[in-house]
Amino acid sequence: MVGGFNHNFRYRGHMFHVQTEDSGVKKAEITSLLYSGGTILARHTSTYEDLRDLTDVSELVEERMKEQHKQMLRDLKDGGFDDRIAAMNIPLTDDASPVEKPVEKPVEKPVEKPVEKPVEKPKSLRELVKLYLKAGR
Repeated sequence: MVGGFNHNFRYRGHMFHVQTEDSGVKKAEITSLLYSGGTILARHTSTYEDLRDLTDVSELVEERMKEQHKQMLRDLKDGGFDDRIAAMNIPLTDDASPVEKPVEKPVEKPVEKPVEKPVEKPKSLRELVKLYLKAGR
């Protein structure tokens, strides 16, 4: 059995997610969900009880899942959920509106750090104290 299908789909400037899952032969249902963020906007559930006892049930269920998943994407693309989307106050852009291009920023030259003198390593505690005092701390 196929676990499911997931697609992110940009429609009129907004990203939606379509998910289709098989509940397993015991329940024999295929469920497709349309999400915006974490909110479910639409659900379509179909049964495949008629396929339960067939030997090639896995392949047949996978085909139905694919078709149901594609149909949910087509319905979204064709405006079939526009009323629900509007009711959720999800902002959509017109299909004809120009796509905003990201503003290109010039690459800034990295600031070069001054080269530091190598630090003298003291050989004894006495030398460490002298270096400390010499540094004016």
